[in-house]
Amino acid sequence: MSEGKAFLILHGKQALNEEVRAAVEQRRADGWELTVRLTWEAGDAQRLVREALDAGHTRLIAGGGDGTLRDVCEAMALADTEASLVLLPLGTANDFARSAGVALEPREALALLDVPARAIDLGEVAGQLFLNMATGGFGSQVTANTSEDLKKVLGGAAYLFTGLSRFSELHAAYAELQGPDFHWKGQLLALGIGNGRQAGGGHELCPEALADDGLLDISILPAPQEVIGTLKSLMADGWGLDNLFVRARLPWVEIKAAEGLSMNLDGEPLEGDDLRFTVRKGALKVHLPEGSPLLGM
Repeated sequence: MSEGKAFLILHGKQALNEEVRAAVEQRRADGWELTVRLTWEAGDAQRLVREALDAGHTRLIAGGGDGTLRDVCEAMALADTEASLVLLPLGTANDFARSAGVALEPREALALLDVPARAIDLGEVAGQLFLNMATGGFGSQVTANTSEDLKKVLGGAAYLFTGLSRFSELHAAYAELQGPDFHWKGQLLALGIGNGRQAGGGHELCPEALADDGLLDISILPAPQEVIGTLKSLMADGWGLDNLFVRARLPWVEIKAAEGLSMNLDGEPLEGDDLRFTVRKGALKVHLPEGSPLLGM
């Protein structure tokens, strides 16, 4: 299969996106042969990854939000392929793409077809793989409860708006985390287990995370009363919580949680009160910009 061929898996909601159409046509004019397929329902991204790999494509493009990106990454990693991935961020949050320095303008994003791919890690929990982050606590509730209509109107600010409007529902959850030379237990308000740096529309829960270091960044926001009392103003100021977090960097971590700890995986609900998170080192080749903040090696 020629290096000038690529397979774009595009979220169905982006079918009429004129910027994407123009970017695809430009790449075709540059000599790339781009096949475009649309997702319509659950399972389509995985099916289209198999179609692309069976046809011999060595470059795939994931066009959509963080959920589409996670589905494509997981399917490629499970296929144990040498094919590589280009990110075409078209969602509201685009948390991983923003952390990685991937342009949000389609023409610039597709220019990464010409950049060499780098092997990056994926996180794994309960038989599922994730690219960006698992989150727990109040932040994951905000992500899960932010409506699609609100995101269309406000973009990333919709997450902050939802957080403020649901502040009266804020409560702490008990959890115990155990990893190599690390142990923490207590009440928490928010939890991030990151391969990427940000979640929930731009909140940097794991600001030092790297996607190629074989480690997961753990960020815990404890819940002493004084934190709860000041959280609303901190949220309004852009989540200036950095000095309050407990942080670690681990190859694996186990979480035992009491009832009430809501979690999600790259935006998708995650069930379980006894979970083990691990790293699949170098599980996927991705075309990221030169000097990407998420690349350390």
